[in-house]
Amino acid sequence: EVYDMDTITCIKTRRSVRKFKQEPISKDIIEDLVLDASYAPSWKNTQTTRYIAITDAEIKAKLAEECCAEHNRGIINGAPLLIATLIVDKRSGFERDGSYSTSRKDCWQAFDNGIATQTLCLAANDKGLGTVIMGLYDIDKAEEIIGVPEGQLLMALVAVGYPDEEPGVPKKKTVDDLLSYR
Repeated sequence: EVYDMDTITCIKTRRSVRKFKQEPISKDIIEDLVLDASYAPSWKNTQTTRYIAITDAEIKAKLAEECCAEHNRGIINGAPLLIATLIVDKRSGFERDGSYSTSRKDCWQAFDNGIATQTLCLAANDKGLGTVIMGLYDIDKAEEIIGVPEGQLLMALVAVGYPDEEPGVPKKKTVDDLLSYR
């Protein structure tokens, strides 16, 4: 099935989905998601976000049991796909000599990963998939279980699957709350 929703609809309909159907996600779709996410902007075009697709039930169960609070355990075990987003460390926001480019120090690498992760989630929404970005887990233990390559850092775990729920729109702050002019 081919989807092609307009950008604003895609942004406004993307939800954090925590319950999924057990239908597997094809390798072609996973690769399309990563290709779509590769178009996210990054610091000096460093393109430092990397992805590990986890479909192995044993690895997911180990992550859920050994790294996560109960809230995320069910999400991970119930999702047919878990995508780990990683950062190639010390490139985004760094000079060639390893010094920081700005006073924000290493924040830019997380910023770039966030843009890429959200782009991946929007691409998933466009394809009829639900996602939820998880950050509350034992990162060191999860890196070990996943086998994160040296020189990379685990940032987020994204559960992906065909939604088995339709979350409503969470209350949003008003433009007056969010915007000021100078």
